[in-house]
Amino acid sequence: MFSISKIAKPNCTTTANLFIIMLFVCFNTALLAQNITKKANWIRPEVVSGQQTWGIHNGIVFSLWPNGVETADQGTGGPRGLIRVGYEYMGKVYLINFIAIEPVVDGKIEFSEISPSNVDGKWGKLLWTGDNETTDSYNPINSRGIISHPDGNKPEIEQLSLYVFTEQFLNGANPYLKLSIRSDRPEEICFEIHNKENSAKMDRCALTATMGNYSRLRLLHLNNETIDSRKLYSGYSGIDFIEKEAYSASTFLKLKDGSPIVFTTSNESFSELSSWPNDSVYYTKRNWKYRPLCKLTQYWRKDNMGYNPSLEVRVNGRAKYWSGGTKDTSQYVNIPGGPAFENFELREKYYPGQKFYYGLTIKTADELLKQ
Repeated sequence: MFSISKIAKPNCTTTANLFIIMLFVCFNTALLAQNITKKANWIRPEVVSGQQTWGIHNGIVFSLWPNGVETADQGTGGPRGLIRVGYEYMGKVYLINFIAIEPVVDGKIEFSEISPSNVDGKWGKLLWTGDNETTDSYNPINSRGIISHPDGNKPEIEQLSLYVFTEQFLNGANPYLKLSIRSDRPEEICFEIHNKENSAKMDRCALTATMGNYSRLRLLHLNNETIDSRKLYSGYSGIDFIEKEAYSASTFLKLKDGSPIVFTTSNESFSELSSWPNDSVYYTKRNWKYRPLCKLTQYWRKDNMGYNPSLEVRVNGRAKYWSGGTKDTSQYVNIPGGPAFENFELREKYYPGQKFYYGLTIKTADELLKQ
């Protein structure tokens, strides 16, 4: 029979120890919860209207027409059909490049920035965002982006993701993208490519950084050599693009985790890059003057999970700044310092869910390879 007299009396030392243990558990639980819920310093629309810019402070930023990363909702920020990509430095966001979508069907390529819209017939496909894959209708202010925790072993890491959709191309391609930025990789965007059910079969869907001339990118860093655009395009002085051969994945550098990567940089010092010719012919082209307060390395990479053997890096160049496609040679000016790379991209045979990572960083190529 159970006797009340046999119940042990509370021990003060035991009670105190138990209280301390409970405090310790509560403190650590609160600390863990704080780490899990700690918000990265994201840049997102406050509401689904007005300024449409996404990114992370002290890192990479992007927007879509009719918004610009520098101009917000005060102006278009550049041509339609392009993803504007910028970098926040010392509290200010600077436009650095544009990303174009270039699907290929049966060998025929289209360019999102000059392919006519199905809506108004003007250059540039309409792009819009959504929080999921079913956002079919055009709406330029439809997403703040979704915050998730992509790594179960590191719950403090956050990821901002949203989908970008485009009108169907004339060649039948109908791709859409998932864009993601991780808080532990604040200087790069992951582009994941998919296609709608009604899309024509795509041979390739390249994403190309279209405005290397702005940063006067002249050095392409490979594993056994550095390609200099001034030598590669030596003697060329025309108003059109110039292109040589692409470079296969076997020429790529690799990060410590094995990820293949290709860098491009300016050959100029910051003072040279940020200067502008004091000449009347350059006055109307000051939009090409480099505005950021720092030099940036640009790169494309794949992850270390494997890739199609067709993977290659492709660049083209210009000797004169782009001037809207006109054939009037008086509308063009030489790029200070000589020919520079304009388009910079990875090309790979298309498969649904393929990923490309585009980065902007204040680190040098050597610093990135060592980390």
